[in-house]
Amino acid sequence: MIEINNLTGFSVDKKFFTGVAKIVLKGENRGREKISLAFVDKEEIKKLNKKFRKKNKATDVLSFELKESGYLGEIVICPEVVKESAKKHKSAVKQEMAKVFIHGILHLLGYEHKKTNKEAEIMEKKQEKYLSKIS
Repeated sequence: MIEINNLTGFSVDKKFFTGVAKIVLKGENRGREKISLAFVDKEEIKKLNKKFRKKNKATDVLSFELKESGYLGEIVICPEVVKESAKKHKSAVKQEMAKVFIHGILHLLGYEHKKTNKEAEIMEKKQEKYLSKIS
């Protein structure tokens, strides 16, 4: 269901991320989907963000659709940026990690937040719903 590639020194709790993915995918009736999850440093996510979104800055999460071998897509997370966001929002790093991972999964499932306020509202409500189910 989830394949993890950790290219950083961040300690990854595979059980936690698998649980988060199960909650979201089951909630969206997509329980059989597979997701690739990669953890990269700031430099790498900045390169990816510039190449694919034309934004020359590091970001917390990026999502890429994969139209092959039963994968829903790949989610790329930068733990350094997530830790900075957690500090800024005064939240736990684990909570912030869950939030960006859920956000990435929702994008892979076709949810958007850039086009209209209504879409943003729908995505935000789903994100909060799934986040509330994670301990």
